Amino acid sequence: MNSPRTVLFAIVGVLLVLLATGSFFTVHQTQIALVVQLGNPQRVITQPGLSFKVPFIQNVEYYDARILDLDPTGQDMVLVDQRRINVDSFARYKIVDPLKFFQTVRSEAGFRDRFGNILNGAVRDRIGRTDLKNLLDTERGAIMRDITEAVRRRAPEFGIEVIEVRIGRTDLTEQVLQSTYNRMRSDRVAEAAQARGLGQESKSRIEAEADRERTIILAEAEKEAQIMLGAGEAESRSTLNKAQGKDPEFYAFFRAMEAYRASLGPGTTMVLSPNSEFFKYFERLPAGAK
Repeated sequence: MNSPRTVLFAIVGVLLVLLATGSFFTVHQTQIALVVQLGNPQRVITQPGLSFKVPFIQNVEYYDARILDLDPTGQDMVLVDQRRINVDSFARYKIVDPLKFFQTVRSEAGFRDRFGNILNGAVRDRIGRTDLKNLLDTERGAIMRDITEAVRRRAPEFGIEVIEVRIGRTDLTEQVLQSTYNRMRSDRVAEAAQARGLGQESKSRIEAEADRERTIILAEAEKEAQIMLGAGEAESRSTLNKAQGKDPEFYAFFRAMEAYRASLGPGTTMVLSPNSEFFKYFERLPAGAK
């Protein structure tokens, strides 16, 4: 049987082990430790390694010393042009004052709730004063700077440093998306109608110009033809007059031949007296001519 002294030594040994185990703790290189005694902060440990605390009285709160992400739930908001959008923002931060952090929010979960509301509030306040076009284009950089500055002003209250703030996604709500699509479609239809109207106007103008030029060209051609025809007839009359002056008999014969050619052709039937003036040259045909 074990003697009472042996049992006592065993109990003392166990207590010493528990005491030693509860007296030392290790701080990892990615951590910051805050020693708390009965709910009151005592000291901050930033150096990695083995540290000491009073067992059973003091406990240790560990915080991540690396850059952390804060990604609150996205929120719907109304822009200055009355469009509703859903904005998903996030921030990167670092705990630089564990004591202030502990006194303000106690834990990272509490920080996410409180500072997430601050981040969403800053985003909502700034974006609510702009419209969708500026948010997506010209003023986006200035908007992000304003939001970042607003969030950084609140950071010392929580013992953190805000590294950056970003808007991860900006989506139109389903109702606004459909409305925007309908408006864009109407704009495109109006642009197409305007383009067709301009095309039809250009077509009409070109056709009118072509018709005008065609009329002018035909008129000029008709004019030139009449001039040329008149000149030809004048020259013909002049030639005939000269021929008549030189040989009246030949002129009469020539005119009669032209009349025969114009009047007599294949299948032509004429009923005239043989003694008619029209056939007087037929009476003068030489003997044997047919």
